[in-house]
Amino acid sequence: MSNPTLLPHRERDRRPIRFVAFGLVMLLVFSSLTLRLGYLQITNGRTYAAKAEANRTVTVSIPAPRGLIYDRQGRLLVGNVPSYTVEITPADLPYGQRDTVSAQLGSLLNMQPSDILAIVDSATGSRFDPVRIKQDVPKDTADIVSESAAQLPGVQVVIESRRDYTTGTLFSHILGYTGPIDATAYAQLQSSGYLPSDDIGKAGLEASFESVLRGTYGQNLVERDATGKDLQVLKTVQPAVPGASLTLTIDSKVQTEALKALLWGMKAADLKRGVIMAMNPQTGEILAMVSMPTYDDNLFAKGISQADFQKLVTDPTQPLLDNSIQSQYPPGSTFKLVTGSGALQDRKITPTTQIATRPYVTIAGTKFWDWNHQGFGMCNIGCGFGNSSDTFFYQVATMLGADRLSYYAHAFGFGQPTGIDLPGEASGIIPSNAWKVATFGQPMYAGDTAWAGIGQGYVAVTPIQLITAYAALANGGKLYRPQLVETVTAADGTVITPFKPDLIRTVPVSAANLQTMRLAARETVTLRHTYNLVDMPIAVAAKSGTAEFGVKDAQGRLPYHSWFVGWVNKDPTSKDFTQTNSQLIVVAFAYSAQTIGNAGTEIAKYFFQEYFHIKHDYLLPQLMVKGNFAGGG
Repeated sequence: MSNPTLLPHRERDRRPIRFVAFGLVMLLVFSSLTLRLGYLQITNGRTYAAKAEANRTVTVSIPAPRGLIYDRQGRLLVGNVPSYTVEITPADLPYGQRDTVSAQLGSLLNMQPSDILAIVDSATGSRFDPVRIKQDVPKDTADIVSESAAQLPGVQVVIESRRDYTTGTLFSHILGYTGPIDATAYAQLQSSGYLPSDDIGKAGLEASFESVLRGTYGQNLVERDATGKDLQVLKTVQPAVPGASLTLTIDSKVQTEALKALLWGMKAADLKRGVIMAMNPQTGEILAMVSMPTYDDNLFAKGISQADFQKLVTDPTQPLLDNSIQSQYPPGSTFKLVTGSGALQDRKITPTTQIATRPYVTIAGTKFWDWNHQGFGMCNIGCGFGNSSDTFFYQVATMLGADRLSYYAHAFGFGQPTGIDLPGEASGIIPSNAWKVATFGQPMYAGDTAWAGIGQGYVAVTPIQLITAYAALANGGKLYRPQLVETVTAADGTVITPFKPDLIRTVPVSAANLQTMRLAARETVTLRHTYNLVDMPIAVAAKSGTAEFGVKDAQGRLPYHSWFVGWVNKDPTSKDFTQTNSQLIVVAFAYSAQTIGNAGTEIAKYFFQEYFHIKHDYLLPQLMVKGNFAGGG
C-alpha cells in the first residue's frame, strides 16, 4: 500500500508538465492561424480584395434619350423636355411612417394618400428601386418636397426627361403616347434591359416603333452602401446611345387642313365621330389622317390622373379609339367597286351590258328596293355605278355569287388588316359561305349576297381599307400597304430605314376592267350624284355611300353613316380618268350622319378647297341638315 504522505508531492510534480504541454499546444494553434492568415493575405489578397470591392459596386443601366418624331417638312412633333419627378424608395420609408409621409406628400402633390401608397405597393422591382409617384411637378412644389426631406423619409425629387407633343391633339391617334411599364410588360422586357421605372410606348407610333425610339441603354459602375443605396458613380462603362428618330409621311399643314374640314362637317351636321384621310396612291404614303373625337397625348406624358383617365375611358364617343383603323362599319355603296370589278372580271357582265333597274327586285320572295324607290331604267356599269343603283348591284352580286364576291373583296384588301404601321388595326368582315357556316352554322342565302353586293348586311370595313382599295383602282391595280413613316434616322444622322413603297399584291382585275370602273367613278361626279362637285375647278372621280346600321326609330327608319372616297389626276384639272397617275386620294366618313345630303362628300369638298386653295366656296351646308333619309349612296 502506498504511502499517502507522498501523493501531494506527486501532484505538485505534474503541474509544470501540464502547463508546458498546454503552452506548446496553444503555440502550435496560433502559429497555424498566423501562417494561414499570412498565406491568405499574401497569396489570395488581391482576389479577396476584388470580391470585397464587387460586393459594394454594381453595374446599373443608363436610360437613353428617346428618339424624336418629325413631320414630312422636318417640323418637330415629339420632343423630350426636362421634368421634375417625385419618387419614393420603399426601403427608405419606415413602415410606421407610411401614413404620415403619404398624407404630407399628398397635400403637396394634390394627391390622395391612399393613391400614393397604392402606387408604392404595386411597383415592380425591388424595394431599393425608386417608385415614380408624380411627374411634371412644378418647380416650386419640387423645391418644397426637397426641403422637407427630414420629414419625408424615402422621398426624393429627380429631374427626368418626358415626352412633349408639340401639336397638342393634331396627331394624337397617330403618335400615341408613352406610359410607365406595367408588371406584365416588365416581366417580358426585363431581359432586354428595361428598368422598373421605364416608360414605354403604349399607343400609336410610340408603341409600334418602341424598339427603335427607345435607343440603347448605357452602363455605369456605381458604389453602394451596405443597405443597397447608391453612393456615387465610379465610372461610365458604356455610354447610352439615343434612340432613332422618325420622319412622317404627313405634312402638318395638310393635317391641319384635313382637321379643319372634318371639324366643320362635324359642327354642321352635329356629328359625334368622323374620319378624313388623304393618301398618295402611287406609294401608299399617308398624307393626312384625322379621327375625331380625340385627346391630348400630353395628358399621358405628364402622368395622367386616374380621374382624367376614367373620363376618357367612359366617354361614350370613345376619344381613345382611332376610328380610321380600329373601327369597322358597313361601307354602303362604296363597296360597289368590288361587286362591279368582280362581275366584269368574271365576265358576268361587260362594260356595255344593260340591266333593268326597277324600283325593286324580288329575291327569294323578298323585295329589295332601290335607294330612290324608282330605279334608273336600263343601265350599264357606268350608269349603275354613277347613279349608285342598288337594284343594278343586287342583280350583279347574285350573278357573281357570295364566294366570288368575297374573293374580290379580299383581293382589294378588305377582310384583313392593311398592315399600316400602327397597333390595334381591325380586320373588318367579308362574308362568304365558309364564314357564315363558321359563324352562324348556315350558308349564305341569296338575300345575304345581294345585301353584301351593296356593302350592307354582314360587310364591315375600316376607312383605311376603303382608301387603300380605291387607291389601287386609281393607280391601275397596285395594292400598297399604307405607311406613316417616311424614314427612320439614327442619332448620328444615318438613315437606317428609307421609305420604300410596299406592294401587297396586284389586284386580279384586268387593266381594261379597272379603267371601266375609273370611268364609272367619274360618272358618279358628272351625273351630279355628288351634287356640285363637278363644278369645282378640279376634276374628281369618286364614289359616295350611305350605310344603314343599328336600331330602327319610331318611324321604322335606321340610322346611317355617310362615306365619300375620291381622287384627282396628277394634273388635278385633267378629266381623263383613263390615267393612273393620281397623287392624291381622299376618304371622308361621317358616323351616324342622318343628313339629307351626303355629309362625307361635303367634308371632302371642304378639304379639296383648302388643299388646292380654291377661293370660291362650293359647300352646300343645307345638305348637312338632319333628315334621316338614307338616299343616294
